[in-house]
Amino acid sequence: MRVQEQIESTLNEALAPAYLDVANESHMHSVPPNSETHFRVVAVSDAFAGQRKVARHQRIYGLLAAQLAGPVHALALQLYTPDEWQAREEQVRPSPDCLGGSKAEG
Repeated sequence: MRVQEQIESTLNEALAPAYLDVANESHMHSVPPNSETHFRVVAVSDAFAGQRKVARHQRIYGLLAAQLAGPVHALALQLYTPDEWQAREEQVRPSPDCLGGSKAEG
């Protein structure tokens, strides 16, 4: 199973999200083609109710510990309750351009 599919499966099972988008953004970084090292996760779930941002992130890090210990180098997280997502007008923040490695050289 691909890393992206592992992440999606784990988060779907644990959070029962109303919305989940797992994007492989490795192509935006200085990594070999077809890498699965950099991901953006947008998750909307009632499971985040009453949790601060740090607690939400810690929960995701715990759920994805195996991936973070192995192939995943970076994980951008956008985590919302359904009400917060609606207030944002269901808009995803784009990830910034990579400035590391050979991308910044030149």
